[in-house]
Amino acid sequence: MITLINASKRSAVFLKLCLTGLLSLSAIANAQSNSIESITANQQGINIIIKIALKNPVGKSPIGFSVSNPARIALDFADTSNATGKSSIDMGMGDLRNVNVVEATGRSRLVFNLNKPLNYATTVEGNVVVMTIDGSGGIATAVNSIGLPVAPAAVVQVKQNLKDIDFRRGVQGEGRVVIDLPSNQVAVDVRQQGQKIVVDFMKVGLPSVLSRRLDVADFGSPVQTVTTTQQGENVRMLIEPKGLWEHSAYQSDTQLVIEVKPIKEDPNKLTQGTQGYRGERLSFNFQNIEVRALLQIIAEFSGLNIIASDTVTGNSTLRLKDVPWDQALDVLMQTKGLDMRKNGSVMWIAPKDELLTKEKLELEQKAQIAELEPMRTESFQLNYQKAEAFKLVFGVDGASTNRILSKRGSTVIEPRTNQLFVTDIPSKLEEIRKLIQKTDIASKQVLIEARIVEADDQFNRNLGAKLGFLDLRNSRGGDAGYQISGNQRGAVTGNYLGVGEQTGQAKVTDGSYAPNTQFVNLPAAGLNGLNPGSLAVSLFSAAANRFLNLELSALEADGTGKIISSPRIVTADQLPAHIEQGTEIPYQVSTSSGATSISFRKATLSLDVTPQITPDGNIILNVDVHKDSRGEDTRGGPVINTKQVKTMVLVENGGTVVLGGIYTQEERDDIAKVPFFGDLPLVGYLFKTTAKKNNKTELLVFITPKVLTDKLTAK
Repeated sequence: MITLINASKRSAVFLKLCLTGLLSLSAIANAQSNSIESITANQQGINIIIKIALKNPVGKSPIGFSVSNPARIALDFADTSNATGKSSIDMGMGDLRNVNVVEATGRSRLVFNLNKPLNYATTVEGNVVVMTIDGSGGIATAVNSIGLPVAPAAVVQVKQNLKDIDFRRGVQGEGRVVIDLPSNQVAVDVRQQGQKIVVDFMKVGLPSVLSRRLDVADFGSPVQTVTTTQQGENVRMLIEPKGLWEHSAYQSDTQLVIEVKPIKEDPNKLTQGTQGYRGERLSFNFQNIEVRALLQIIAEFSGLNIIASDTVTGNSTLRLKDVPWDQALDVLMQTKGLDMRKNGSVMWIAPKDELLTKEKLELEQKAQIAELEPMRTESFQLNYQKAEAFKLVFGVDGASTNRILSKRGSTVIEPRTNQLFVTDIPSKLEEIRKLIQKTDIASKQVLIEARIVEADDQFNRNLGAKLGFLDLRNSRGGDAGYQISGNQRGAVTGNYLGVGEQTGQAKVTDGSYAPNTQFVNLPAAGLNGLNPGSLAVSLFSAAANRFLNLELSALEADGTGKIISSPRIVTADQLPAHIEQGTEIPYQVSTSSGATSISFRKATLSLDVTPQITPDGNIILNVDVHKDSRGEDTRGGPVINTKQVKTMVLVENGGTVVLGGIYTQEERDDIAKVPFFGDLPLVGYLFKTTAKKNNKTELLVFITPKVLTDKLTAK
């Protein structure tokens, strides 16, 4: 379970946007093998039981999280589509208002909208997910489809301890307190008390090694200390920030993160972020008092230096009891249409229209001064960027209308020395200097290592036989063949020519007795350029003029192999790179005139990749890997066997990810036989040849990106 707890209106709006847009991104499109068929609910006492029926059985409970403001519970169903035909289902049951069904690529999300934050539990029964929402606000207990608890209360309850407490600094200067919980059902209460954040963990223990006070002021975040202590059967954590800040908390399974972000102070506002009004409390009870007199009273109470414009007039009636003075001042300015501008310790209060008019006049005066201000020329030497890249920035040669120069400003780009010569007023030159300082920096380098592993396991077996008969009596002066009846005789041999040779009808040659005497010629085929082994047996008469010849042949091949290719390449952030190694195969092609020419086809190993370094240090890779090899030759030229993986994936710095795999298995049994005789038991093996093949191949592509530091090179 994932629980999100907001402590500010701004965080609530942000998390609301995250909820509605979280499913819009997906790196890889997955086939949706399941679907949500129906969603029903019923109330049992104060609890709400929701049954989510799917088309196929579910292996485990879906991942979920909850939000306290607005109160919502979300369940994610991976590899699942929405088959309900609805995007919103009204419930109106207890504190459950409705359910939104959101489908994105490869997954569906159910968002349960509540009237107040409640805990939940889920269980799976075949193709039904049963969700229990505890209406009392306590820890929810999972029940089955008939409302009985899934786990009977025979389990001995053992008090669990917090596993770990850690602190990290974010890239924007925020402080993150990370707590590893013993389970995802631990009740957590996060709240702000004054200028501190109090976190209570209900009914858990605290190991002695974690009972401590962490001083994290050196991390440069708003958080100064984190103190964790045991209080009875609960654990309390006290987070003390400084300055202006806002906080939010979110939980992912068993990890709770409390994030404290710094807020930039706006001098023209009395409240900063979520800090609210911070002044000392006072009470007012005035009838028809002048506004200027009220401002004087607030100035004396707060110690502020307040200057009121002459146009601040009128009376007001106020009755405020025990409110901060800054809130009283804010209410007074809102009711009388006033606004404030702060300059150091002096606050100027005047009508809003007067302040806006004054600021507008000041801007117009600055614009007029800029048209009369003397101009200067300054040169800027670029180290990493090309000078031509600033054509769009400065609008040189009409490349862009979004100029950052003033109306009188101009730029000369010198590509030979890679310099910019800018003529403009001093304030614009300073802006350009800051722009170049931020953009003319060295791009981070990324080393991409790919490993392509091809493994194969091959097994082949061939069996065959040759069977023949030879009669030499005719050639040795005797009678050929066998007596059938009377003067009738018959000859038997392998084919028509063999019979003629035995009976004297055909001339006997030196090679006559090889194929012409064979009844069966089905030997085992060779494998991998090797001939099969054979065993020959001959039965013949005492006079050696009649022969029955038999040859058995067999060959078996069993082999495994692995081919590892490891292309590596270094490129800059967000710049494409290409590396290739292989051969170009020539082949002949015919032209329209009938002549022939030579063309080439590539059979290469290539890697095309474009890395993008994310702000949190991870790397998005757009990868295209080709592994080609030469196949069989045809009349149109050689065949190119192609294997390709093309995808976009997010990888952590230095991590390894499997981009994809291709697994093939070829099983084949071939039999060539003489009809009828080849089907006879045992004897049939003399009249047929068999071949068995079982080949397995697997291709895996691994990729590892690393962000190179200034001193690190690809070795």
